[in-house]
Amino acid sequence: MGRYTRLRTIRRMDPERDFEQIFRWLIQYEFPWDYTQGVSIAFLRDYGVPRISQLLDRTQEFERNGQKRYDDTVLLGYELAADGLDSDRGRAAARHLNRIHGKYRIPNEDYRYVLATTVVGPKRWIDRYGWRPLCANENAALALVGHKLATLMGIEGAPRTMAGYERLLDAYEAEMFAYHPANHRVANATFRVMASWYPAALRPAVARFSLALLDEPLLTALGFPPQPPWLQALAHRTLRARAALVRLLPARPASRPGLHRPRSYPFGYTLDDLGPAWAQHRPLLPLPREDA
Repeated sequence: MGRYTRLRTIRRMDPERDFEQIFRWLIQYEFPWDYTQGVSIAFLRDYGVPRISQLLDRTQEFERNGQKRYDDTVLLGYELAADGLDSDRGRAAARHLNRIHGKYRIPNEDYRYVLATTVVGPKRWIDRYGWRPLCANENAALALVGHKLATLMGIEGAPRTMAGYERLLDAYEAEMFAYHPANHRVANATFRVMASWYPAALRPAVARFSLALLDEPLLTALGFPPQPPWLQALAHRTLRARAALVRLLPARPASRPGLHRPRSYPFGYTLDDLGPAWAQHRPLLPLPREDA
């Protein structure tokens, strides 16, 4: 398989019909590492909104179980998409996700914004640091996966296009980004999780490298100072050099999908393992229109 074989196929596909297949190729074969980095940035953007970070701060999930919280979020995304959002497996994951969030009074606009970060975050990361930018059909597929997930979770007013998600995200951040101590605490806990993946001697440098990739409005909202221009340039050039190297590598074969390897579950997991333990004792409710 050539480096651009899947891209040529994706360009011939109909995203309205094939959005889930395009999405699986995107996250498992074309950009598995980059998609994960984009989702990680999406986490951090959520913390720039005090109403969201205060809720996360009260739960103490990142402080006490940061690695598990990270793994659970990634694995729930995998469970939703593995067999298709409308499959039995995908719907079971959506019901479980709704069961977890149903404990809290979360405004619809916050749900919609968090969804937008998971659509726009990976898109912007890949366009900037991936081995190639996303094509139009990949952008459409990302947006349609987001819209389908919104339907399953009962999130109202979710866009169907990438442009719609980008407008939603940018407008919401312009209105809602503001510093709060909870923002900083939750972001610090998340950085500790990410830094723990590296040898102890490298962790301070990894944290500063990560901060150098964040834009100034987000850094201000999280309570971190801007990093020096030389470090920002170094971080950018390092990731662009990685992209150039990946571009020269052969395409990932179908037998080797890039899947998240959860540190919290070395011996495997079940759906009920994902999320806080108390969630298992909450009722599973039908999805919107599922009981019609």
